[in-house]
Amino acid sequence: MAHIDYFFGLVSSWSYLAGLRLEEIAARHGASITYRPLDLLALFDRTGGTRPAARHPNRIAYRDQERARWSRRLGLPIVAKPTIFPPNVAPASYALIAAQSAAERSGTGDVGGLAHALLATTWAEDRDVASDAVIREKLAAFGFDPNLATTGLFEGALAYEKNLDEAIERGVFGAPFYIVRETDQRFWGQDRLDFLDEHLDSL
Repeated sequence: MAHIDYFFGLVSSWSYLAGLRLEEIAARHGASITYRPLDLLALFDRTGGTRPAARHPNRIAYRDQERARWSRRLGLPIVAKPTIFPPNVAPASYALIAAQSAAERSGTGDVGGLAHALLATTWAEDRDVASDAVIREKLAAFGFDPNLATTGLFEGALAYEKNLDEAIERGVFGAPFYIVRETDQRFWGQDRLDFLDEHLDSL
């Protein structure tokens, strides 16, 4: 069975626009997924990227047009300019990591749904993903103990830092970024999910 390591930042609009297609692809192929949220801005700093706010206006303008096109194509509404941006995604990332650990132990809870819902908090709902109330709401909605928002802080913080280091070691430089563990095939961007699907077909 193939295993996909999914590196992404909860600040990423492109990770939001991936929707649940990764989960659908994995289900078709019987593949498993490990969700590895990380500090995307730190990833840019450490791999030669440019933080979005520092990019040339031409690049920003094109990104905005392209994001709107993909939103229409995929049927995923998007907030062009979120009220709180960039949000502090660390607490929600810690909670997601803790939820994934809980799911591995219990076999319950929808980690993929939770990840997408946390991304949608910023990009579809224009709410503060750093809010403790929002994090607890999302945890409960996808079958997790809302108290993971606090009890999972230590575990989540350690894994969050480790995810960044591992991402850099394995060639990650943006998000969303998918790596098939068995073959080290890497796919960057929600628009490369079809290639991931084709690769899993070949295994």
